[in-house]
Amino acid sequence: MSKPPLSILLVEDHLAIARQVLDFLDGLRWQTDHAGTGALAVQLATGNRYDVVLLDLNLSDMDGLQVCRAIKAAAPSNVPILMLTARDAYEDKARGFRDGADDYLTKPFDLREVALRCEALARRQQLHVHQEMRVGPFTLQTRAGRALVGDAPLPLTQTGFKILLLLCREHPHAVSRSALLQQLWGSQPPDSDALKSHIYALRKQLELVGAAGILVTIPQLGYRLSFDAAPPP
Repeated sequence: MSKPPLSILLVEDHLAIARQVLDFLDGLRWQTDHAGTGALAVQLATGNRYDVVLLDLNLSDMDGLQVCRAIKAAAPSNVPILMLTARDAYEDKARGFRDGADDYLTKPFDLREVALRCEALARRQQLHVHQEMRVGPFTLQTRAGRALVGDAPLPLTQTGFKILLLLCREHPHAVSRSALLQQLWGSQPPDSDALKSHIYALRKQLELVGAAGILVTIPQLGYRLSFDAAPPP
């Protein structure tokens, strides 16, 4: 069975190197975005979901370590970061890991090794995500499709569980209505009343286990989880 394609953000301001890496990853049929500046990298990483960020440290507008810290602080998920750099001293590597890098590869590198490391990082991240997620009072056992609030089971429909999972993954950020529709139903979502009905049903289930007020509507945007809105059960 073929491996699913990965979604990669390449942060590299040297165009020749960027083109070489992108061509290689495109050949693997991976989905790739390219940022030639640190500012664009932070914008893309905080507005999209990637399996791995390939980050060059020597950028023209920002230090790569600063970019790493900004992505780790603001990205909607704890995206793995593989640093690509000519800085090969132990002190450079140590600082990279302290500032949030998940892996470190020095130039010149073999593109096949880049791909192997990306697959390992993505696999490690997915294993962590799919086993169990704890956010606020919620425990989501995503393989089993089971949710708990504290120790209390939270019986949900399949769609209700998916909504809660998306909200937990994006917490503390809001999830737009359009993003929920896309994630739940793809390119052919039902009318907007269907989403409202599922949100209403989810709120009712939360009320039954003493978690009323946690699911908050953000006017003209969507929904988010707010654990300050109600005490945990």
